[in-house]
Amino acid sequence: MRILVSFLLLFLIHLAFSEENSSSHILPRPLIFETQLKSVDDNVHCTSWRFAAETNNLAPWKTIPPECADYVKDYLMGKGYVADLERVSEEAWVYASTFEFPGDGKDTWVFDIDETLLSNLPYYLEHGCGLEVFNHVEFDKWVEKGVAPAIAPSLKLYQKVKDLGYKVILLTGRREKHKVVTVENLLNAGFHSWDELILRSLDGQNKTATIYKSEQRDEMVKEGYRIRGNSGDQWSDLLGSAMSERSFKLPNPMYYIP
Repeated sequence: MRILVSFLLLFLIHLAFSEENSSSHILPRPLIFETQLKSVDDNVHCTSWRFAAETNNLAPWKTIPPECADYVKDYLMGKGYVADLERVSEEAWVYASTFEFPGDGKDTWVFDIDETLLSNLPYYLEHGCGLEVFNHVEFDKWVEKGVAPAIAPSLKLYQKVKDLGYKVILLTGRREKHKVVTVENLLNAGFHSWDELILRSLDGQNKTATIYKSEQRDEMVKEGYRIRGNSGDQWSDLLGSAMSERSFKLPNPMYYIP
């Protein structure tokens, strides 16, 4: 038996090396690996790209890679996006519930709106899910419809944060001219009883989101508020001055706002 096993082993080794050329030192790969290599590489590439985008390692970027169009759309329409949103909400809730308030009403949670509380996915599905350069005119038309649905995990977190007694401030890059429709959209989507809604005024139109939102948080701190948490889909929602004690980044592979 040992002789037979040894013979078979020698035969397989000889067969593996028999098709090598004189300079090769790599064993031949099964044909199935060769035929699937391109699709596997594309998927790995796009997964890596999304990871880099979410961790702010690609900043700044304007559009998603063309070869990742189907990947991004499948992610947004599949279970992965929902699971990621739920994870962010759950972790934020665990953190939010650890505080005991002194009773002065100064413990604050800040929420962004677009892709944080309200989803604009219906709009982006018609505009390439990030393949197109952002168009303010077209997006404003969508905003004025006031039909953006709630992001369900964020709605749950919002309600829990309110129930805990946090002062809730909505800090959005939407402009003042969209205030009425934004309020209506939020209410219709299930968001009620926020303490303050801050939109961009005319004198802040040319500021980056990071500067604009930092300035607004600076004012909150000057007024004595403790920003315990901040939820947003962009790093510009979270970084800068007067940062919250802890920030929670929601996934968004569709666009980047500096």
